[in-house]
Amino acid sequence: MTDNLNTLPPLHNVLQRHGLFAKKSLGQHFLLDLNLTDKIARLAAPHPVILEVGPGPGGLTRSLLLAGAEQVFAIEKDERFLPPLQDIIEASAGRLVVNNTDALQVDAAELTDIRPIRICANLPYNVGTKLLVNWLTAKPQFWDRMVLMLQKEVAMRVVAEPGSKAYGRLAVLAGSIAHGHISFDIPASAFTPPPKVDSAVIVLDILPENQRYKDLKTLAQITAATFGQRRKMLRKSLKQLANIHNISLDKWLESAEINPTDRPETVDIKGFHRLAENLPPLG
Repeated sequence: MTDNLNTLPPLHNVLQRHGLFAKKSLGQHFLLDLNLTDKIARLAAPHPVILEVGPGPGGLTRSLLLAGAEQVFAIEKDERFLPPLQDIIEASAGRLVVNNTDALQVDAAELTDIRPIRICANLPYNVGTKLLVNWLTAKPQFWDRMVLMLQKEVAMRVVAEPGSKAYGRLAVLAGSIAHGHISFDIPASAFTPPPKVDSAVIVLDILPENQRYKDLKTLAQITAATFGQRRKMLRKSLKQLANIHNISLDKWLESAEINPTDRPETVDIKGFHRLAENLPPLG
């Protein structure tokens, strides 16, 4: 299934030939070491369909196809990279499909009817968290695994445990539907140009359907209210939400078995689930 991918020129040559450079405004940092992109790709492929966001010159794209991805859907906002990606389309006999659009405007579930999709991407720094939240809260869930390269600080927030400084909204949302871990770190020096911070590759495997928390919309409201004021006790940070829903804050916390003087970082994921379950719908 390798087609002619091994005949493609080195990524450095591709950048030079097309006069390509990273745009800071798009959060671009290129990973040109194919040994590293191969290592990432092996966490996701082989698989029938893989979604990649921000392929740039196509290093990870090549690795995914070489690792056995039967089809890769790549979303690339920057049209400068369409010519080198076209070379990969031809070398892979059409196993790569490129969408020249903004990933934030794409419903990834609509790309193909094949399920599940697997997501593997070196996410642009400026939209990585937003994309992750969109995929976590998608209904219905269309993916079975996400392999994401993120800023290390963000990656640690996704897999953080209660009581840690990194524990917050991302950890609660991610842990409600998936099991996640950091696979390995990637130093800033591995990128061109190097960012100011290191990165990490996380793997999120979706939980069996009967173990996933269903009401992520309500959960997102509660975590936004609490972690938006993480230094405050819950009796303070949840007061406005209780008023909006016209319920007694004390009774709500009591029914969820939550201490009013707790702060959000001390409440485990199940505790947030109880808060969501005991919050009546509006209207």
